[in-house]
Amino acid sequence: MAKRKVCVVITARPSYSRIRSALFAIRNHPDLELQIVSAASMLLDRYGQAVNHLEQDGFKIDARVYMVLEGENLVTSAKTTGLGLIELATTFDNLRPDMVVTIADRYETIATAIAAAYMNIPLVHMQGGEVTGSIDEKVRHAITKLADIHLVTTQKSSERVVRMGEDPGRVFVTGCPSIDIADEVMRNPGEVIDPFERYGGVGATVDLSNGYLVVMQHPVTTEYADGREQITETLHAIKDLGLPTLWFWPNVDAGSDGVSKGIRSFREMEGPTNIHFFKDIPPLDFLRMINRSRCIIGNSSVAIRECSYLGVPAVNIGSREAGRERGPNVIDVGYDRNAIMGAISKHLNGSRPTRVTLYGDGHAGERIADVLATEELSYSKRLTY
Repeated sequence: MAKRKVCVVITARPSYSRIRSALFAIRNHPDLELQIVSAASMLLDRYGQAVNHLEQDGFKIDARVYMVLEGENLVTSAKTTGLGLIELATTFDNLRPDMVVTIADRYETIATAIAAAYMNIPLVHMQGGEVTGSIDEKVRHAITKLADIHLVTTQKSSERVVRMGEDPGRVFVTGCPSIDIADEVMRNPGEVIDPFERYGGVGATVDLSNGYLVVMQHPVTTEYADGREQITETLHAIKDLGLPTLWFWPNVDAGSDGVSKGIRSFREMEGPTNIHFFKDIPPLDFLRMINRSRCIIGNSSVAIRECSYLGVPAVNIGSREAGRERGPNVIDVGYDRNAIMGAISKHLNGSRPTRVTLYGDGHAGERIADVLATEELSYSKRLTY
């Protein structure tokens, strides 16, 4: 019997972390053939060309889809989704996969889902059933209704997908592959690297020997016009604390242009001597840096997912992650510099949070490959090539 061709579409740097261990497992599975489509911000230099991390890990890129329109606003987000739908339909027609895997809740993700669904290619959705703020939740639930197989991270997520009317036999609690990376970090912390020498970045070369903070704050699509004001509060809080800080660039979303301008303006006007800014770092080194940090601040899901497993203190700012299941490592605050400083100080003066396995146990990739190899596909639905 021919191997199943599994086409995984990766559109953003966090999506690679969410699928990395599964890619290895799919590639190594005797009954599966891996196809990788790299698209959207994965290909853009201003977001670190995260596609390079894929190739450095030994993966072959079967197709590259350029689909991001300049502007990072609501109009360009909608148009990028439409362009992605057009380009991905052609890509799937060329690759002729047996199934398409799409990840999480971004606008590029729903373009992937619509293209596969209309071409009658069985769609596999990862991370459905979760609850968060902004438009991401609407997108995530819409993809659930387009998908044929659901790979969810928690039992509660599974229950939500079933309540949406999906067949319980098609819903699998695999855990999140990003926890597999966190588990690798726990088992093998690796060498202490010099991130400035290895990954460059801009800003002060801060002393990391006595501990440091990590910041990753993205725009909120439903509050995109407030992105610059919101990031300025965080910037002031971090500068005023005076602790060495590694700051990572935001995702490409509506409002990211305002957030980026806010960071650049603050850097030029305030000249913080305790902050160094990076575009991107590969997933394994990124988590190693976070694991050694004293606290992570912002609104990235990594603070809630991977850091709950690692036991890294987290200060979650604003509404972007509202409703997401979380462990004891998270303190929630609003967009207020004093509240942010207070929450960070509370973590720094307390004990390391208890580690929890809410989002997985380190074996998600293997489970995902097994599901993809064995689950019955609705071949009658597929496009006849």
